[in-house]
Amino acid sequence: MYLKKGSVVALKGPLGAGKTCFTKGIARGLGVAEEITSPTYTIVSEYEARDPEDRSAAIPFFHIDAYRLNGDEDFSSLGGEEYLGEEGISVVEWSERIAGSLPSDALTAEIEITGEERLIRISRGFP
Repeated sequence: MYLKKGSVVALKGPLGAGKTCFTKGIARGLGVAEEITSPTYTIVSEYEARDPEDRSAAIPFFHIDAYRLNGDEDFSSLGGEEYLGEEGISVVEWSERIAGSLPSDALTAEIEITGEERLIRISRGFP
């Protein structure tokens, strides 16, 4: 399974589980050169990534943090749906806060803290 234009990765897990670290790994794999930081206060950060299907082409990489949002209505009022379109790849932290806005075929990564380790379950579809 791999990411392509239009892919949405929905991250779920408690505070400190490593959602931003996981996002950094995805970004690195997509050739994002900039430092990825948590967009908690900005909600959305945009970076330039390499298109996985055509590495010579650039596509947007959207890092979305829904922690401060009070649901789908807040996300919509920010124009959030435009970040989930076909032109880029989006990774959404605290995705359960905007569950109704996410596509049903989103890739879901649930991160569980198990002592010093992390257990990551990846599935297709956002429940």
